[in-house]
Amino acid sequence: MVKVISAVKEMQERAEELRRGNRRIACVPTMGFLHDGHLSLMRMARQAADTLVVSIFVNPAQFGPGEDFETYPRDLDRDLGLCAHENVDIVFTPETATLYPEGYQSYVKLEHLPHHLCGLSRPVFFTGVATVVCKLFNIVRPHSAVFGEKDYQQLLIIRRMVKDLNFNIDIIGAPIVREKDGLAMSSRNAYLKPGQRPAALTLYGSLVQATRRVETGERDAARILQEARDLIAVQPETEIDYLSICDPESLVAVARIDRPALMALAVKVGKTRLIDNTILPGSSSEVRSIAVDFDKPA
Repeated sequence: MVKVISAVKEMQERAEELRRGNRRIACVPTMGFLHDGHLSLMRMARQAADTLVVSIFVNPAQFGPGEDFETYPRDLDRDLGLCAHENVDIVFTPETATLYPEGYQSYVKLEHLPHHLCGLSRPVFFTGVATVVCKLFNIVRPHSAVFGEKDYQQLLIIRRMVKDLNFNIDIIGAPIVREKDGLAMSSRNAYLKPGQRPAALTLYGSLVQATRRVETGERDAARILQEARDLIAVQPETEIDYLSICDPESLVAVARIDRPALMALAVKVGKTRLIDNTILPGSSSEVRSIAVDFDKPA
């Protein structure tokens, strides 16, 4: 039976007890409203540890003014049922007032990686993400943690933070899980109206189109990006936030695709902001991998 812990001190004491018993702890941080993508993270985490901890916390620090913090979908009872089905050992559900009490003023800020892609239009987002993940790591004390590759920039930033702040934690990237029609699974998909589905599918469609173009010899990033813009613009209610082909480690834009490059995009469909990405091969023979490990030599 899954154990639900809300108190920080209780979670810390339980983590210390597990570590004293030589139990390996894996953590899957989430904001709840779980879907099959989250469940795939749990299954991967389970393989790496004896005790699986899933955190459910809608983090106010990563939402900017006018974003969807208040309306972000929440269903804790449903989430707990899914966690029980996946044999999660502990669900950590801290209160906002506990993690961010009155007078709170400490935040984790990265210098370069947040200044690209999602960070351009969401300037507080990655400071909020890095801060809450840092706090969760200090509370849960995991040996490993699993993050989805759909949030590629977030995964990159967490890896960088773990290295820079000397956390002894293995950060595992899990492949994107898609719905049958290709749409990347996201809690925000619940916002989509039935008639907006074709527009939402242009994100995946543009990635598939770009991959095929590269595999048949196209190397000009600007041309591929323009083709993606054209594909998305055909659908009503779409507004591109960003569309980029960039270095998968620095996130700096590239002009030519001479080696594997990250193609990432964010598009608003109506009021729903969706993201997706893929690694474009530098040549048709290269194996695509989305995992970036800062501990490996270049």
